[in-house]
Amino acid sequence: MIKIKTPLDEKTIASLKTGDFVEINGIIYGARDAAHKKFIDILKNKGTLPFDIRGQIIYYVGPTPAPPGFVIGSCGPTTSSRMDKYTVKLLEYGLKGMIGKGFRSRDVKKAIIKYGAVYFVTYGGCGAYLSQFVKKCDIIAFPELGPEAIYKIEIEKFPAIVGIDSKGKDIYAGVLS
Repeated sequence: MIKIKTPLDEKTIASLKTGDFVEINGIIYGARDAAHKKFIDILKNKGTLPFDIRGQIIYYVGPTPAPPGFVIGSCGPTTSSRMDKYTVKLLEYGLKGMIGKGFRSRDVKKAIIKYGAVYFVTYGGCGAYLSQFVKKCDIIAFPELGPEAIYKIEIEKFPAIVGIDSKGKDIYAGVLS
């Protein structure tokens, strides 16, 4: 198990290989489809994103409400390909990591190589399990989007697997192709 901290740096990203099991520690940002659309609209209008994405990881998650005594509810990954039409632009602006599940498009894979980023996959269907690695969670933007708001999430020992490394090697290569 490789332990990594956020924000991600070039040395850490370059050292990760597809199939590596990692424990992620630090701050990540939760965002799904609706928030990604808003990100692109902000960038098109020369605005400022709600957080500095340089070196950061976005987790494709829309958590459920926290039960009493818990930091967060179920927080499993959503299907990453739904964010593909927004991802290349965010990588261009400095995003360095994404956490989700499933395949990524050819354009996203090319952008991961070009911008030196990494795609992590985590366990679908295990949202309640994954919630135990969340130490703090706050909505920081777009609260009107409900579970698709932007979350600042502090994690400790969050389990993931390198799905696409910075060289473009894809854990899904050959699957259904």
